[in-house]
Amino acid sequence: MAARARVAVLKVQPQNVLHEIGRLTELAGMKEALSPTATTILKDNISWHFPFPAANTTPWQLEGTILALRRQGFGDLACVQNKTVVTDAFKGEDLNHYLPILRAHGVPVLYNFKGEDMKWVRYEPKARMRVLERIFPHGIHIPDYFLGKNIVHLPTMKCHIYTTTTGAMKNAFGGLLSTHRHYTHSWIHETLVDLLAIQKEIHAGLFAIMDGTTAGNGPGPRTMFPVIKDYLLASSDQVAIDAVSAKMMGFDPMSLDYIRLAHEDGLGVGRPEEIEIVGDDPEQVARESWGFHVGKNLVRVGGGDLIWFGPLKRFQKLFFHTPLVNLFIGASEVYHDLYRWPMRDKSVFDRWCRDTSWGQMFTRYASGAMAPAQQPPRPSPTASA
Repeated sequence: MAARARVAVLKVQPQNVLHEIGRLTELAGMKEALSPTATTILKDNISWHFPFPAANTTPWQLEGTILALRRQGFGDLACVQNKTVVTDAFKGEDLNHYLPILRAHGVPVLYNFKGEDMKWVRYEPKARMRVLERIFPHGIHIPDYFLGKNIVHLPTMKCHIYTTTTGAMKNAFGGLLSTHRHYTHSWIHETLVDLLAIQKEIHAGLFAIMDGTTAGNGPGPRTMFPVIKDYLLASSDQVAIDAVSAKMMGFDPMSLDYIRLAHEDGLGVGRPEEIEIVGDDPEQVARESWGFHVGKNLVRVGGGDLIWFGPLKRFQKLFFHTPLVNLFIGASEVYHDLYRWPMRDKSVFDRWCRDTSWGQMFTRYASGAMAPAQQPPRPSPTASA
């Protein structure tokens, strides 16, 4: 009988989170999932360059992962960033305080949009592709740097306007596809399944560590309502960790097409009853159901549904393969960066920083204090004796 998929889930607090990430990765079998001889890519998630709670990889998630990898013998690490048409990678890694952490731990940062760091090469998947070969008839291109390396995804627990939830599988979207990835929105679920099949072919090992210390309810991945939940998840099964996360947020995992299709293709386990949850209180985790709800955001209300999923779908090449795409990019920037952040979301961020323990920890990272006291206590000479 095949082994069940395993997802580790722990309740954590700021005072122990770095140590608990190490324990989390041990429970989830990170050392066994990754190749000890390959470089390991850290793929953080910047859904919005502004530091909105739950939108982006947290500083403690990044630092705890580096410490856990080094402790388990993975010394050759590199962080890879990507840009999107609506996010600025340089601004994001700065405002979310990744750079001081990476410098302190000697982890280089590479950019998949810089030719001196990596090249985009044509890749012919061995697995059957559901949509990518049709969307990109001139060939699927991926960064050459990804070939033969481990990858550790660092998503957060949050809703997403197009996929209901987003996590480990969606985290590959920015790294593996170029800035033309918006071509795939009408087939986003199938695209994520294709990308997972490609990842399994090109990477030496796959792992994910998901932060739910503050989770994101609402349309997402930027327009959200942050909710303190104090959870961390980890798994080598990208489908299973997304399924457990979705169930905790209150959704039926197998009703989400990207999870169901990946399960049907044998790329991971999406049925909760076939997933082993390990940690301090698996029964409580299995009972979690937060009642999150996606709803609508301006893009969908303002016509996105008509173009991506409705009667205007036939005109996508006119809208998105020509300079007209800049109208949509500009509208998104005006709405999110010029309206929502200064008028609404910055005040949410400020309250989170002021009134929550996780926000206060984020503020400490902003000041350059990275909490070395959270390392596992070393036994005294007397205790050792």
